[in-house]
Amino acid sequence: MENLENSTDCKETVSPLNNSGSILNSTVSRHDGKAMGFVLVHAGAGYHSESKAKEYKHVCKRACQRAVDRLRAGGLALEAVTAALTELEDSPFTNAGTGSNLNLSGEIECDASIMDGKSLNYGAVGALSGIKNPVLVARRLLSETQKGKLSAGRIPPCFLVGKGAEQWAISHGIPACPTEKMTTKFSLSGYKRNKRKMELAEQVETKRKRQSCGHENDFGCLEPVRDIMVEGEENNSACLDTVGAVVVDREGNVAAAVSSGGLAMKHPGRVGQAAHYGCGCWAENARDVSLYSTAVSTSGSGEHLIRTMLARECSTAMQAENAHQALLEAMQNKFISSPFLAGEDCVLGGVIVLRCCTCGEAQRSEDIQALLVEFLWSHTTESMCVGYMSAQDSKAR
Repeated sequence: MENLENSTDCKETVSPLNNSGSILNSTVSRHDGKAMGFVLVHAGAGYHSESKAKEYKHVCKRACQRAVDRLRAGGLALEAVTAALTELEDSPFTNAGTGSNLNLSGEIECDASIMDGKSLNYGAVGALSGIKNPVLVARRLLSETQKGKLSAGRIPPCFLVGKGAEQWAISHGIPACPTEKMTTKFSLSGYKRNKRKMELAEQVETKRKRQSCGHENDFGCLEPVRDIMVEGEENNSACLDTVGAVVVDREGNVAAAVSSGGLAMKHPGRVGQAAHYGCGCWAENARDVSLYSTAVSTSGSGEHLIRTMLARECSTAMQAENAHQALLEAMQNKFISSPFLAGEDCVLGGVIVLRCCTCGEAQRSEDIQALLVEFLWSHTTESMCVGYMSAQDSKAR
């Protein structure tokens, strides 16, 4: 297993949020009319080509700006996080929505989920085709669950997959979008390269089975088979760039969302962590003044994240006094060294975390609102693209 010090990058920034935009622990009236809130986004944990670094940074900045615009207009966390994810899905450079990886059949199947920290409601879609913005379907599912039971006392769904998810989305006013319109030149060329690699690998495997163990064949030593791994599979980590966002609004509500096109050349019908409860994202408002509100979004190898429920584990860890140390320990003990991943040689994942609390005089007065926000990210992959912005900032970083 990886050693955390060598494989995990963990950053932390502590920033108070208050209506006046002051620097440290300031408190002001909640009625002064100024915007308040914070957004943290990621364009995935994996490998991000230096040639596309500018594009990844730009899309993260645009996603932050979209979310902050909603917060400044009076929108709450759920609206802001949806706006951020829509921008990330629309980018042809991310593996979510437009530009998603193609599966074995050359089709796009997306996963997405969203969670509201105030109501604790959750919506998700898996293996969804034919919809440009999967997060909009997840958001609509969440909204519908809040309306109560359906006719004849039926419980509304919070998680739909495949054709049923597509039909539900269309019936609820979300327009269809054919795969060819969501496929980019980059994703199509990647599919064709991967298909050739798979065909070559199958030829090598066939030859190998025909020969006695340890003998060479027409392809030479069998070792080079490792070099024809499909781009984006676990041992390559090239295309694990699930996207996500976490937000806190002026009322202290948190929300989280995540969206992904999944692994390259995945089997049709495969559902990754982006759709699974407690694995792709988590958001939970504090139920007591002594606790923190937390929001988490993950990225990486879906199977690793599902088996460890990393989003929820990181949220739970954030109740510790030292957030930085708590995240390091969670990544090490609950992910890298997890007994559920004991058979894995390379554990790939990343996470962004936001926690906040009402601080100082705000806890003692109904007329004062100030938030202390801490945000962190950690990853075991080669890189992770992160952007953040508060409602008082002129631009994202």
